[in-house]
Amino acid sequence: MTGIYVHARILAAPRRWQVVSDALCTGGAERLRAAGGALYGVWRSQIGRPRDELTVLMLWPDGGDSAKAMELLLDGVADVADFESQAMAPTLRPEHSDPPRRQGNYAFRWFDLPMENWPEFLELCTTAWPGFESSYDSQVIGLWQCLDSTEGRRRSLLLTRRPDLAMWERSKIPQGEEEAEVRRQLSRRYDLCDDTYVYTTTLLSAEDREDTVRWT
Repeated sequence: MTGIYVHARILAAPRRWQVVSDALCTGGAERLRAAGGALYGVWRSQIGRPRDELTVLMLWPDGGDSAKAMELLLDGVADVADFESQAMAPTLRPEHSDPPRRQGNYAFRWFDLPMENWPEFLELCTTAWPGFESSYDSQVIGLWQCLDSTEGRRRSLLLTRRPDLAMWERSKIPQGEEEAEVRRQLSRRYDLCDDTYVYTTTLLSAEDREDTVRWT
């Protein structure tokens, strides 16, 4: 997998998240593409983040300046109150650069752990993901490592998709031995971390349907 990914949180002015999202998905995407990058996805807060905050993922070429990606994305976009960004490298996934296209419940989970726990963390992901995906009609979109992780530590981002919030709850309550084992493996990852937190979103750049629920 070549290139890096840039994760961004973009806070729109009050009640202007849709206007900002539309600008990112059109002009912003075109400017990134012209520079050799790509807009990977734009998500709206569902649970756990401010109402007018957008989460954005971009692809950017190897060796590129991730700050330049943000500059291109936001060039001329009005109603942006604040933003922050984070350059990341893919690990086990994504295996290709095709962006997610289906609507659903997307969970962004961050992990912070000592470097010595990272190999076991990756092994648990590799072992648990097949059962997680088959049991809950869910997909692991990607697991990225942050490029500015401090020495001796690993900060990472996991992005998963479930069809809806009902399946989010369902995935936390295993039924049968196979699901219980998947839950054990996933829970063990948390024990390896010094910190972890999650928030959920819906995909504004989805191609199949729009989410019109007022979550926040």
